[in-house]
Amino acid sequence: MSTSGAELAQQELIEDFEIFDNWMDRYQYIIDMGKQLPDFPDDWKVEEFKIQGCQSNVWMRHEEEGDKLIFKATSDAAIVSGLIAVLLRIYSDRSAAEIRATEPHFLADLGLDKHLSPTRSNGLHAMLEKIYQVAHQR
Repeated sequence: MSTSGAELAQQELIEDFEIFDNWMDRYQYIIDMGKQLPDFPDDWKVEEFKIQGCQSNVWMRHEEEGDKLIFKATSDAAIVSGLIAVLLRIYSDRSAAEIRATEPHFLADLGLDKHLSPTRSNGLHAMLEKIYQVAHQR
């Protein structure tokens, strides 16, 4: 069985996180990932692209490029932007079928849930759910 691009991206991210001995270093790594998100135009920051269930404002938009789904997102909070970057690294630029087949186990492998406040954890899962909803519509 071949390894999908999403599975490879998950494994690379898990390996990246393994180098950190403490959670504060992981938080900083996540924040730095969020700072590298591409620009999200202000005219995309509308209700249509807003994700409910997040502690801060989060907007996510998708585009289709062939059979791939390209997700773009932003937040007005540093840690949440980093969590967005984590999800986009795994799920953006994938086919809908590949997204639907990709298990989100890497969240537990990274230890994200146990180190996030309940509202941030709920927001992370809301973003993940949005990605899956888009993939299931395709």
